[in-house]
Amino acid sequence: MMNPVDGTGFSRESTAEVVTKLRCRNIWKIYGQRPDKALATALGGSEPPLTLKRRLEETGHFLALADVSFDVQQGEIFVVMGLSGSGKSTLVRCLSRLVEPTSGEVWLGGENLLAASERRMVEVRRKVMGMVFQNFGLLPHLDVLDNVAFPLRMQGMPPADRTAKARDMIELVGLRGRENSMPLELSGGQQQRVGIARSLAVDPELWFLDEPFSALDPLIRRQMQDEFLRLQQLLQKTIVFITHDIQEAFRLADRIAIMREGRIIQIGRPADILLTPVDAYVASFTEEVSLAKVVTAGSVMAKLPGNWDASRGHEVDAATPIEMLLPRSLAGTQTFVITREGEGPVGLLTSEIIAKVLANDTAQRVVR
Repeated sequence: MMNPVDGTGFSRESTAEVVTKLRCRNIWKIYGQRPDKALATALGGSEPPLTLKRRLEETGHFLALADVSFDVQQGEIFVVMGLSGSGKSTLVRCLSRLVEPTSGEVWLGGENLLAASERRMVEVRRKVMGMVFQNFGLLPHLDVLDNVAFPLRMQGMPPADRTAKARDMIELVGLRGRENSMPLELSGGQQQRVGIARSLAVDPELWFLDEPFSALDPLIRRQMQDEFLRLQQLLQKTIVFITHDIQEAFRLADRIAIMREGRIIQIGRPADILLTPVDAYVASFTEEVSLAKVVTAGSVMAKLPGNWDASRGHEVDAATPIEMLLPRSLAGTQTFVITREGEGPVGLLTSEIIAKVLANDTAQRVVR
């Protein structure tokens, strides 16, 4: 790992105060006739994950989640990724209690959702959480406007108010003019935009997206990722995003949790996971990902010298991937001044730092 002080390492891209919005502690989900007994068995041993899972299966139980803990910071995109059957979709359903965990805690702010009544959880899902799923979930007998307004109708919002809010959301996702279209008249990408608009209509504090783009063809999927990033730039939601696609995870995430057999095996920023995978399983996920696409200018910048002349260097945003700066660096730009909205110049990026990133990427691939 490089050292952030001398400009050759990875540092956090924001100095803003970290506020934890969602805290998950020791979440277990075991399916079967006696999940509590199976959990006691699991907690009482020290078996490797695969051995425990197989032993529980012999008693008629299925281990879906095993001791999952993580925090999600306010305003971040927290991506949970893994192969089919790794437990990621079960996890997001446990967070919203669409599936009841066998054990654990889920804290939203200061409230433990696993201790909340079902009536309270209905209120939370209607007013606090937004959810988008792979299958769009649109009501086929309602047009776009009424689909988007549906959760507001369930809240009891007056018709004029919910129609106005729905129109705002439809315009936000780029579907102005399609308010009266029926779902079957829309393309897959348009249908998912309606689903996104509907989930945002309630102005959720917490936004869950479970494989929202996996049913789309590659070109539309890329466009929807762009749209998703645009919306997040505007809205700054706290997001848990589920995917099995490593390229998608690395493109969208502030941090990534990688799951296997119901457990989280590594959590980190994309660059950290790419450079320091905890094992061969994680390394196999990341071998096709280019470091230059993942590492941003703000994550490898050097500190500004005390006597720095603000007029020197080309300004670039801290979130700019190194890959986008390569042409200018090769053309002769020696120094970039790194800026961040609301803070002005925050660091320097030199051609030497960029060269080290590329050399590190090459070295990683040779090792693998």
